[in-house]
Amino acid sequence: MKKTLIYIIVAAVLIGLAAYKIADNKKKQETEVKEVAKQVDKINVNIVTVARENIDTDYTANGTFLPKQEMNQSSEIAGRIVNVLVKEGSRVSAGQVLATIKRDAIEVDISQAQNNLQNAVIDNQRYENAYKTGGVTKQQLDNSRLQLKNAQVAVRAQGVRVNDTSIRAGISGTINKKMVEPGTVVSIGTSMFEIVNINSLKLSVLVDESQIGRIQLGQEVPINVSVLPEDSFSGRITFIAPKSDASLNFPVEIEVQNRGNLKAGMYATALFKTNHGAETQNMLTVPAEAFVNGVSSGQLFIVQNGTAKLIKVTIGKVYGDKVQILSGLTGGEQVITSGQINLENGSKINIVK
Repeated sequence: MKKTLIYIIVAAVLIGLAAYKIADNKKKQETEVKEVAKQVDKINVNIVTVARENIDTDYTANGTFLPKQEMNQSSEIAGRIVNVLVKEGSRVSAGQVLATIKRDAIEVDISQAQNNLQNAVIDNQRYENAYKTGGVTKQQLDNSRLQLKNAQVAVRAQGVRVNDTSIRAGISGTINKKMVEPGTVVSIGTSMFEIVNINSLKLSVLVDESQIGRIQLGQEVPINVSVLPEDSFSGRITFIAPKSDASLNFPVEIEVQNRGNLKAGMYATALFKTNHGAETQNMLTVPAEAFVNGVSSGQLFIVQNGTAKLIKVTIGKVYGDKVQILSGLTGGEQVITSGQINLENGSKINIVK
């Protein structure tokens, strides 16, 4: 009888403990569910604390070197190449003969034109004398004079053709490519030589619209060349495009004197230095990405008691990805930099970082 009673008491205790444990677990689960529910109602955001800083307004832009001058020297007449007087890599001066075209047929034509001119001179002289004595009319004399002029023009035209059989360099530079050999038949406009002048080079870069007002023609610009890290270069701004491209970047050209180690096509970085005046010191700034609907809106979300508060600020100048704040913030505020698209004024937030 006693054993039965003991079993009953033990069973009751075990049942009680089990019931207590179940109730306790249920309470913990309810607490966790409530906490998760709270988090679900919050929107994840990133923040940055507003502070004063000194802005570095130096700006870099990448680009490639282009020859100051380059041209494709082409033929102005048709014919067969007789001589090619240069090779790839040859240095040439403007006006130097690069190749010659066969001129036998042209020399025959010029001999004929000279004979025609001689006859026209004799005929004209006869008409001039006859007109003085009334032997010919004024119209006949005028026709004689016109034939003389035409004969003179024909001789000059043949002289131009003879001159064109010598292909001359249009600029001073280096033969970068030779497209003809002796025996090649060319027509008018056939490209024969590619000439480049790299005594000085142009570094072509694109400058963002926010920086274009900080540079000027004639400004000296330090340049770093990727494949020549030990050498230092500088150039002078010679061109600033009056119009931007579709990406709101402005083409800028910097002329660099070549000391012999620069080549067209090399990749380089230009460093545009600007004056670091008082305006860029101890400045209150926020990231440009923090603004709602772009910097021009002047609207930001700040953190206030676990919620997002939409405020309006007065902006100053834009320095790259930093925007100057003139009023509306004093420093120390937590500004939301991501997640704004999901926020409304008063939205609950969860700060991720």
